[in-house]
Amino acid sequence: MRRHARIAIATVTAALALSSSALGFADGSAVARDQDDEHKCSDYVNIDGFSDSLDGTLFKKRYVGDLSGLAVDSDGSVAALSDRSTLFRLEAKKGTGGKPEAKPIEMNDVVDEKGYPSLDSEALVIDHDGTRVITSEIEPSIRSYDKSGALRGQLPVPDALRVEDPAHPAYRARENRTLEGLTLQPDGKTLIASVEGQLKDDGADADGRPLLRLQTWTRGVGQGVEKFTVAKQYGYPADRDTRYVSEIAAAGDGRLLVLERGHIRNVGNIVRIYLADLSQASEVTGVGKLTGPPTGVKLVKKTLLVDIAKCPDLGATNPQTQPNKLLDNIEGMAVTDHTSDGKLKFLLVSDDNANVKQVTRLYALTATLPDNGS
Repeated sequence: MRRHARIAIATVTAALALSSSALGFADGSAVARDQDDEHKCSDYVNIDGFSDSLDGTLFKKRYVGDLSGLAVDSDGSVAALSDRSTLFRLEAKKGTGGKPEAKPIEMNDVVDEKGYPSLDSEALVIDHDGTRVITSEIEPSIRSYDKSGALRGQLPVPDALRVEDPAHPAYRARENRTLEGLTLQPDGKTLIASVEGQLKDDGADADGRPLLRLQTWTRGVGQGVEKFTVAKQYGYPADRDTRYVSEIAAAGDGRLLVLERGHIRNVGNIVRIYLADLSQASEVTGVGKLTGPPTGVKLVKKTLLVDIAKCPDLGATNPQTQPNKLLDNIEGMAVTDHTSDGKLKFLLVSDDNANVKQVTRLYALTATLPDNGS
């Protein structure tokens, strides 16, 4: 998403099979930590720590900021996607007190078919063979790249998700509100993208919540990215005050973590993470206008995991007004581990929009997910 003529971002990723030691965020003390007042954000989520180690840094004279997408690679490094068409590889570890420290160790430009790094790159997945799958919000598009950053191809995108164009009445997405989140289910067969804002003509549910769309692609087991074909689409109810979905991540059991984010002038950011269950939701590809029940359309069921404003600030500072100084423009999310006692570890990153009044901040959190029936 562009803000004040800058590209803002979102992302995603799934790396659910990593060992607990791969990133150093899941040692025994962190896993065993109780939901105490010092770290408790909600009944489901603790914040382990945060770090501004990337804020304002340069790597090979390239600004390490505008970060939106995160993904964990097979070697335990973290890929961080900038909306300025740069993909960084980070060496990440758990620092003192659970802080998620990171430093860049490699980078590649993300280019289009003409070789230009001019994409509004928003979200990221790393496939089982190392292929980088990246969305761009401009068209929108989903492109694939090899480990060196070389472009491999594109996935098909339904016409309804393309940016409005008078010459193409079927195009219904709003400019800079398109494919903002991306994740791959652990079995590798289903890719899911979230549309940041509403399509033209889509409405609200009975509670006034704006209805957004989640789009899926499917392929056979072990097949490459080029085998993904367009599949089902679902309706998702965003909160009235967030309005937008910035990122999604596979929870590991078929459900999704959904990062909703909004902003209120003179108040600050709103960032909530929900657990979403698509299993009972209606297929809405052919539905021209989403309005929710009682139209017969079953929306994605969601359960609030955490409102980040409710977390302890852990001594964070912030140059701008926020309801909690820990908050910033959080846009990227990646699951890093499932622990032996059933907890889920994940990272968040904020997009600073190259603004001196914003911060590039990493957050490490631990969640205990409610049962499917919750």
